[in-house]
Amino acid sequence: MAPVFCLLLAFFMIASGNAQGPPSPGYSPSSRISSVTFNQGFRNLWGPQHQRVDQGSLTIWLDKTSGSGFKSLEPYQSGYFGAAMKLQPGYTAGVITSLYLSNNEDHPGNHDEIDIEFLGTTPDKPYTLQTNVYIRGTGDGNLIGREMKFHLWFDPTKDYHNYAILWTPSEIIFLVDDVPIRRYTRKSDATFPTRPMWVYGSVWDASSWATENGRYKADYSYQPFVGRYTNFKISGCTANSPASCRRPSASPSGSGSLSRQQVSAMNWVQRNYLVYDYCHDPKRDHTQTPEC
Repeated sequence: MAPVFCLLLAFFMIASGNAQGPPSPGYSPSSRISSVTFNQGFRNLWGPQHQRVDQGSLTIWLDKTSGSGFKSLEPYQSGYFGAAMKLQPGYTAGVITSLYLSNNEDHPGNHDEIDIEFLGTTPDKPYTLQTNVYIRGTGDGNLIGREMKFHLWFDPTKDYHNYAILWTPSEIIFLVDDVPIRRYTRKSDATFPTRPMWVYGSVWDASSWATENGRYKADYSYQPFVGRYTNFKISGCTANSPASCRRPSASPSGSGSLSRQQVSAMNWVQRNYLVYDYCHDPKRDHTQTPEC
């Protein structure tokens, strides 16, 4: 089946509500974590005039004057970090709506980062959810990204869905509605983020690369570009927590590793909705990504 036809078929299934969802992972890590309001866990970082908090939920937006971003009140050395998000429909090319971990303010030019980024799109194509990991400066200067990109089995503009990052000393799990979509394991200290990070979110103009490698730019005749966040969940070991701090787990066993049922659900997502994997990109220099 031609790639273009596959893409159009997937978009039609999502738009018409006929997309099949993944098999049940059998466990919901988010169910063990209480929600917090925006002000209990976060503060505005930039673009305060483009941010509105209402009953613990957050709306941020981008127009031709500014975007907006927020930051957690504390840095963390591990934990579960999530929010329910609802994206803007229509033309959003060039616009990034994100939830991520980073220490770029603490280590400028040599930072770590774990990303969930929604890459804006044109009305005829679905959103792309990009997951990424940067380690000790690979997101600075000479970029060495570890991107895996997905389409979704639902339309993320129709309703709120839960997106989360679970970061432990041994692995990073990316989750959508409690379904694991990616597991990034610690194979060496050189390929895994170990320094404390803050939790961030933002909506901003990334026209130079966000949509089809910059082919489509942000068009401010469609402004404002709105990102909505609610049901914030943030639980883990802060940078100052003792070594005895108990970290959230992705699995029912509490051991940290995914159950067989969770792995089955993740494999289903990757078979059906994975659209890019850096490890399988022949244009990449894989000596820079030895974990592949």
